[in-house]
Amino acid sequence: MLFDAHIHFIPQEISIHSDFYKGIWSDKNKLYEFVDINNIDKAMLVFPSIDAYLKLDFKRLCEIYNFNLENLMKENKKIIGFGIVDLGEDVDLQVKTLKERGFKGISIPSSQDGKYILEELIPLFKVVEKYDLTIFVHPQTINPIGFERVKDPLLMPVLEYSFDISMFLGLLLMEGILEKFNIRFIFSSLAGVIPFLKDRFDRVYTMLRSRNMVKDLGRLPSQILNKIYVDTSAAPINNIRLAIELFGEDKILWGSDYPANADVKKNLKMLDVLGPQLKEKITYKNFAKIFNL
Repeated sequence: MLFDAHIHFIPQEISIHSDFYKGIWSDKNKLYEFVDINNIDKAMLVFPSIDAYLKLDFKRLCEIYNFNLENLMKENKKIIGFGIVDLGEDVDLQVKTLKERGFKGISIPSSQDGKYILEELIPLFKVVEKYDLTIFVHPQTINPIGFERVKDPLLMPVLEYSFDISMFLGLLLMEGILEKFNIRFIFSSLAGVIPFLKDRFDRVYTMLRSRNMVKDLGRLPSQILNKIYVDTSAAPINNIRLAIELFGEDKILWGSDYPANADVKKNLKMLDVLGPQLKEKITYKNFAKIFNL
């Protein structure tokens, strides 16, 4: 079996307002073809924060996106949808309604309009916990951290996306969100650079605690960070190994990041070095546990 925890689809009514997410991103037939050719049993559709909201009212964007995903779920039983919500409206009603419509979770960006919005997200966290849904965190693609200083078409997706989502996870750690809420968080792309910093997190935290320069987290940062799930997003095997070391083998979900990365066979083949049992966990068993499949 194969479950994909990171696939994108942007409805045509939204893509026309975007400078980048056009063409294959809104081609339903190409999406279904990708799923069928690669024998993907479940495809989790998540929202990549996009520039369309600059031209389209965000409430309307949510309505269009959720409506189209709901139709995809009805049309193709392989599709698992993660909806989006407008934080300026009744969040409880939106999340409750999305669950009733068959959505399994909520997609959020790692930041918004060049800032981190933890306080504004607390009401969402409360209702997601209340309705037992899952949160998927995607890197902010519009004005991510560092964008005000460096605007480069390669450095932004490689570095700024990675650091934006990493910083957001770090803030969830330091503000106690991961401990306070019983929420299943799935972070895209191995949560950025966090797996590379496991030892540094623990070492620097221990040093600063000895000087009473950082709040007491109660445990080492790595022991709290391993509460979350991460998807692979076509990452190389050495990076996946680092993620396993930090988050644990039960917290890694295979994700293609379609249509950004579509070489599924090559990506799956590299997992063979982990052994069949761990490969099965990553490619479908961990996913199945989250959604009781």
